[in-house]
Amino acid sequence: MPKQTSQEGRRWYVLHTYSGYEENVMRNLKQRIESLDMEDKIFDVMVPTETKIKIKNGKRTTLREKIFPGYVLVNMVVDDDSWYVVRNTPNVTGFVGSGTTPTPVSEEEIKELQRRMGIEEPNYTLDVTIGDSVRIVDGPFKNFEGKVGEIDEARGKVKVLVSMFGRETPVELDFLQVKKV
Repeated sequence: MPKQTSQEGRRWYVLHTYSGYEENVMRNLKQRIESLDMEDKIFDVMVPTETKIKIKNGKRTTLREKIFPGYVLVNMVVDDDSWYVVRNTPNVTGFVGSGTTPTPVSEEEIKELQRRMGIEEPNYTLDVTIGDSVRIVDGPFKNFEGKVGEIDEARGKVKVLVSMFGRETPVELDFLQVKKV
């Protein structure tokens, strides 16, 4: 017969871990929940991440970055047994809260975090229009200035007309590589 899962007292709590071990803690905790038969008290474990765009050597890379490095969220009912299981998971340094009492995270904060995690592609926003003067802040044309010739919002690209050798040369750049002058 399956165990009764009690929804009463079920809240999200924040665990402090060694930085860089968040994924390990999540994996270990999930294994411990299963092997110690705690599914009725500890329901979910998550490491909040979001998608970020970085530009390195003129190339755009999209990567997942931890929102709160060194922290893991746990959805659980706190009692002596569940507290002990979570607290004694390898690389967990403790709960966030006063003393030994964990402080729950508000539902609004959890909803906001889940919304933030659910956004797969970051939005490209650029406060320039065609004809604006911009400074290139990254890539081989760094510190050059030019005028915006074209904007491709779908691809996150902008064509800048840069004056080189006495004539205007179009250079295609990423939105993140230019700043309005």
